[in-house]
Amino acid sequence: MKILIIGARGQLGSDCCNILSADNQTLGCDIPQIDIGDPASVDRYIDDTRPEVIINCAAYTAVDTCETEVELAWKVNAEGPKNLAIAARRTDSRLIHISTDYVFDGTKPAPQAYSEDDPTNPLSQYGRSKLAGEEYIAALGGNAIILRTAWLYSAYGKNFLKTMLRLALADSKRPLKVVDDQYGSLTWSYTLALQIRKLLHSDMTGIIHATSDGHSTWYGAARYFLEAMQVPHNLAPCATAEYPTAAHRPANSILANTRLDKAGISTFGSWQRDVDTFVSQFRENLIEEAKAALRQG
Repeated sequence: MKILIIGARGQLGSDCCNILSADNQTLGCDIPQIDIGDPASVDRYIDDTRPEVIINCAAYTAVDTCETEVELAWKVNAEGPKNLAIAARRTDSRLIHISTDYVFDGTKPAPQAYSEDDPTNPLSQYGRSKLAGEEYIAALGGNAIILRTAWLYSAYGKNFLKTMLRLALADSKRPLKVVDDQYGSLTWSYTLALQIRKLLHSDMTGIIHATSDGHSTWYGAARYFLEAMQVPHNLAPCATAEYPTAAHRPANSILANTRLDKAGISTFGSWQRDVDTFVSQFRENLIEEAKAALRQG
């Protein structure tokens, strides 16, 4: 199968390239090779490569910056998926597009989880632009999957767990306030890439939720990770109100993998299991990377 992976330098894109290349002909690309917000760039690249499957891992994910860089956020997160969906329809390619928990407002009481059929109501420009991308794809129809995930981490790139590790290593005695009233499920991009591989051999289309099982707060997740890493820390739980941000974040980002579970093809287990495996594989590399970042200031 010939697969084009857009956003190949990101967390999920990197894992997709590594996993899918074993059994398929994969082509990874990113800016500046393709600008998904530019229809001409998309058409040119798709026509040149003629993939059977397009996996879009590209997005403008700087959630707070989206509140001021609104035009850029909508160009990448809304117009980008639209351009890809049009090109996919024209070339009879399958499209797998990665979306987000931010399409929900998070007002459902935790630990109740959001299913694929729950009404959306994004609170931020990031969430609104991502929802618009979903709606463009849905309106165009075709052989497309919209894969909503949340709280991604990986061995590649920047993420919440790496930030917590770097701060703890910088000063293990310094109190670190971490939000303890937002709920979600840490999701390893490696497991999500395995799920995408399984979806390639299914006929599923439409919206699908794909996150780890179980849930925690950011504080609970950080504490579990640092203890698994055996790194001394001084975490302190705090409320969202104590950590104001430009973008309004959902208080409840727990997603139910309803369709995957019903189809019996979910690759996900508990978020704790994946964190344990992640740490066992990458602990030394993660610590060395964090220390190098601290040395560079």
